Amino acid sequence: MPPSTTTGHPDGSRTVTATPTTATRAATPRGAVLRAEARLFLREPGNLFWILGFPPLLLAILGCVPPFRKADDDLGGIRLIDTYVPVTVLVALIVAGIQAMPPVVTGYRERGILRRMSATPVRPSSLLSAQMALHGAAALVSALLSLAVGRLAFGVRLPDQPFGYALALVLAVAAALATGALVAALSRTAKIATAVGSAVFFPMMFCAGVWVPVQAMPDVLAGAVALTPFGAAARALGRAAAGDWPAWAHLGILAAWAVGLTAAAARWFRWE
Repeated sequence: MPPSTTTGHPDGSRTVTATPTTATRAATPRGAVLRAEARLFLREPGNLFWILGFPPLLLAILGCVPPFRKADDDLGGIRLIDTYVPVTVLVALIVAGIQAMPPVVTGYRERGILRRMSATPVRPSSLLSAQMALHGAAALVSALLSLAVGRLAFGVRLPDQPFGYALALVLAVAAALATGALVAALSRTAKIATAVGSAVFFPMMFCAGVWVPVQAMPDVLAGAVALTPFGAAARALGRAAAGDWPAWAHLGILAAWAVGLTAAAARWFRWE
């Protein structure tokens, strides 16, 4: 139970007042920051479209191309559209973690908001945590939308190994947010964060298989791509979708990138 204080009154009665604990005092500002950031996040239609709307829309456009709905012997008898469901899932993660989040966080630092927060009960880390939670949640919702569009519009089977798919997806989200945190740590201004994010965005899209599915890449190129976070994620999600448990090597690569990038972001991140 929380500690309490007892106050005496002239008539002999006593009032017991609970004293909030440190954890309670800390939780209230965090919750307030999360609610405030959620309201601001929902007022950004551009970011919402690119995270929530663009990946399912991309999948719908690709599915309307007839060759994408035909079985391909080079892909083991599956259709191109089947391979692009995991790709669009990863696109949402890349957009949320690398394109959308860093300019927001860097903008707060550039305008001195993080410095001013340090003088209040709200810690700057609460704002960073709220941004990561919101962008991560939006990416997961987009992933579910892509799975739904693939299933309902084009008959793409849902992942036959749902637990392995969920594990790979969570690790991929962690790697994407860690990448975005590192971009924010190394960028002095929001414009620089946008430029760096764009420079990282296209190589990561290639590694995720947007232009050439990872399954169709030459062996040497596919092996190199699989060492990147989104290349490993594409392999892991593809195996789980086919019903196999993701290779531990791919999960290990994802975990290593997530931990390494998080450590680097924490090392170089500055609140002001």
